[in-house]
Amino acid sequence: MTAQGPTIQVLFSSEAIAGRIEALAKGVGQLGLQDILIVPILKGSFIFAADLIRAMHRAGLTPEVDFLSLASYGEAERSSGTVRVVRDIESDVRGRSVLIVDDILESGRTLAFAKDLLEQRGATRVLTCVLLDKKVPRSVPFTADFAAFECPNEFVVGYGMDLAHRYRELPFVGRLVRAEGPSGGHDGTNPFSR
Repeated sequence: MTAQGPTIQVLFSSEAIAGRIEALAKGVGQLGLQDILIVPILKGSFIFAADLIRAMHRAGLTPEVDFLSLASYGEAERSSGTVRVVRDIESDVRGRSVLIVDDILESGRTLAFAKDLLEQRGATRVLTCVLLDKKVPRSVPFTADFAAFECPNEFVVGYGMDLAHRYRELPFVGRLVRAEGPSGGHDGTNPFSR
């Protein structure tokens, strides 16, 4: 990939991700939630959510699934700070337990927005599950109920996460590293870090 773009350094391998997903599914199963609705936040969580839902099936759960598409990034590397609904769920959440699934917890805005939205609609319990928990100062106070990994303060791609719609297909999570040279990055800093 260096001839066409930055090098990608693996942070979390596909094997490590698979192991953590099985553990997360078992953890959710131990809660004994009835009539649970899984709500992946699109687009970044789609691969993680699909693998998690299959792991939940192996753990004996039979969740329903609906999708919520929210936007705060567009094609930028930094969030705009404003969360908007692009595609809403169709399911009635009144009286139900809901598990929101997202790719990364960073500012907290997206997950706080989604959780508030579903609570306002009458969900009995709203939990959150993220692939990556980036330990950075949050824009809003928020802690995920379930997290597969703590993520370093790096811009990450792969396993559903992208940079301008690229790199989603990678079976691992990695960080972008610009090659040394006159274009920058030679000082060891990551020009893609958020």
